[in-house]
Amino acid sequence: MSIPFYAKSPGNEGYIKNMEVVGYHDLNGIMAFQMAMYKTKEEKYYIYCGSFKGAGCNIVDVTEPAKPTVVKFFEVCDPKIYTAQSTPKVQVADDLLLVALGGGIPYLHGVSYEEKNFGGLQIYSLKEDPENPKLLSHWDTGVADGMGVHRFMYNGGRYVHLSSDCAGYIGQIYRILDIEDPTQPVEVGKWWMPEQFADGMKDGTYPVGHHDEKDWPQLHGPPYVQEGIAYCGYWAGGGILVDVSDVTRPKKLGQLMMTPPFSGKLAGARCHTFLPLKGRNFAVLSNEGERFASWSKEVIEKSAHPGAQPLNNLHMIDVSNPADPVLVAEFPYPEVPKDYPYPNFNTAGLDCQGPFGPHNLHEPMGKPWLEDDPTRVYCSYFHAGMRVYDISDPYYIKELAYFIPPHPEKKYFEVNMPGPLLGTAEDCIVDERGYIYMNCFHDGMYILRLTNP
Repeated sequence: MSIPFYAKSPGNEGYIKNMEVVGYHDLNGIMAFQMAMYKTKEEKYYIYCGSFKGAGCNIVDVTEPAKPTVVKFFEVCDPKIYTAQSTPKVQVADDLLLVALGGGIPYLHGVSYEEKNFGGLQIYSLKEDPENPKLLSHWDTGVADGMGVHRFMYNGGRYVHLSSDCAGYIGQIYRILDIEDPTQPVEVGKWWMPEQFADGMKDGTYPVGHHDEKDWPQLHGPPYVQEGIAYCGYWAGGGILVDVSDVTRPKKLGQLMMTPPFSGKLAGARCHTFLPLKGRNFAVLSNEGERFASWSKEVIEKSAHPGAQPLNNLHMIDVSNPADPVLVAEFPYPEVPKDYPYPNFNTAGLDCQGPFGPHNLHEPMGKPWLEDDPTRVYCSYFHAGMRVYDISDPYYIKELAYFIPPHPEKKYFEVNMPGPLLGTAEDCIVDERGYIYMNCFHDGMYILRLTNP
């Protein structure tokens, strides 16, 4: 019996329900992170892949989803100088490609905090040639070798909404750029939590110590703007709604704290994404889990946060009153396949409870070539794979389909991995044709489609 074309080897084929794998590409060994799509006037579809570790982006032609083709990898800076470089996030709109620049993390990227990275935002034109982006400008965060720009929003027009570090502040804050002239980006506004204002303090470090930075309020992002309101996943600060009708004077409208009881300890961003649903008075708020390759029973027991790990989950929030966001429903636990080798995803391969939970959501951002269905949620759920939900009833949420990718059988780059190298979904986008693009930890890009949409 033949194995699927996307399998790593016999017996390592992944798990699938109500979906099919249309295409796959290993991205030539360069692990992608966030992806952005661009549809040309000639009906060609390109995906620009931010790199989990690397000083550039892959350009992938997905006009034929069954035959994805890497066009090229283009560098944004000199990787011999900026050895800790990461280009984790990208956005495309108005014939522009925006690339976030930031630094790597030792336990994920195999770099040290002493290595150099190039921080900020690069702006490229795709109008002349989408396969050869033309550099228009660079915007610097003002923090040398910092975390740089993380998840951000650009859906066309004048303004870019960023999660970024900033001189004089602790962690990443909300910064707004005006790119009416994309060759001369100008900051016009910013917003932060009071605890983040570091001027006058002894230094700009986290008062509770570097490894507890996740328990500090800071913007993970993106600041997802809809009808003049920015929805912000603010780590330990919860989900925050900010009035940006005047971009020069952002003002806090409301806040929903999630930690405790949700998230915390060894998990990722306490509040990761706050996704408003188009035309509805609801938004989805997520707590980030973690990749089990970063952990083992011994590591967890010896860490500063041993023992039971708090629940990380997807939540349905009523935002009909922006000043009073209210948790009204929880997403169900991801279905465990009948033939999955572990009883659940919390203990998979660790012999103890790990910091399991969701990662990135599909973010339409009003782009015409992306699906924007307010009754669907697509989530790259780390080692629970791609999960698709029906949220037409916000109080009775149903899982429709899943795909857990095969386990990687080699690492894309050297990094210490005390835990199991499980198939792990990282990021996703869904195009107007219904194709789902998912990239994975130490793996490539899978192109999926629902079999019963």
